Amino acid sequence: MLDSLLKFLRNPPKDTPLSPSDGRIALAALLVRVARADDQYDASEVAAIKAVLETRYGLSSAEAKTLQAEAEELEVKAPDTVRFTRAIKDAVPYEDRRTVVEALWQVALADGERDHMEDRLIRMVVSFLGVSDKDSALCRQKAASLAG
Repeated sequence: MLDSLLKFLRNPPKDTPLSPSDGRIALAALLVRVARADDQYDASEVAAIKAVLETRYGLSSAEAKTLQAEAEELEVKAPDTVRFTRAIKDAVPYEDRRTVVEALWQVALADGERDHMEDRLIRMVVSFLGVSDKDSALCRQKAASLAG
């Protein structure tokens, strides 16, 4: 499954969006990429990703853990963030992309710190997803209020 998704991400066919299951793992891998942006992937970020996956997709703890493990593998092998994010943009309507941005902020803020590398990656991803700066700020504020 990962090999076909990697092929898709490296050379996306025109007018063919990601399947729902591929979109799910692509989003999970993007969450992992944001968490790893500061060269730290700590327990709070791992837990935040798992919680996002459980909530967003209605997964059990075990299912979310399995998806997260696949996402960690995909993130290492995935192409550059531009193509990776474009595939998500093409597969996800704007309103849902806002919830993607909120999830990215939840993961980035999970360790209680705002790291400039995570911030920079999220700003880049927000742009690639076509989400406005205003909406991104609102998503960050909502994620911060949920964090604590």
